Amino acid sequence: MPARIYTKIRLFFATLAISLFVSAGSLSLVYAATSAPPCPLEQTMTEVGCLPTDPIAFVSSFYTIGLSLIGGVALIFMIIGAYTILTSRGNPNQVNVGKSYIFYAILGLFLAIFGYLFIEVGLVDILHIPGFSH
Repeated sequence: MPARIYTKIRLFFATLAISLFVSAGSLSLVYAATSAPPCPLEQTMTEVGCLPTDPIAFVSSFYTIGLSLIGGVALIFMIIGAYTILTSRGNPNQVNVGKSYIFYAILGLFLAIFGYLFIEVGLVDILHIPGFSH
């Protein structure tokens, strides 16, 4: 019975991911086609909106999106880990699997946050490396 439940959960999350991907893509295309605001001189209009033409600003604009995605994936894996623990029925192997899901989700989230802090504090505020500025 638990194998059937895991299959249903995986199918649910796969369907959810595909539907979110398709709806986000269609919404961005509708936004770009209907209300295209003029971009500043240092940016260009794309299907997802105005993006900077400077390589450093381009990467930094996607870094915030990446942190959001990492946070969402970490939340999903924490929920899966909690569900695994709740449905383990005292099986120590399943409890350990659920704990590892939660532990590695939190670890990945901390690594992403500390990477962002390293760039913002270490490279921008302390070392003042050109190109890395607010």
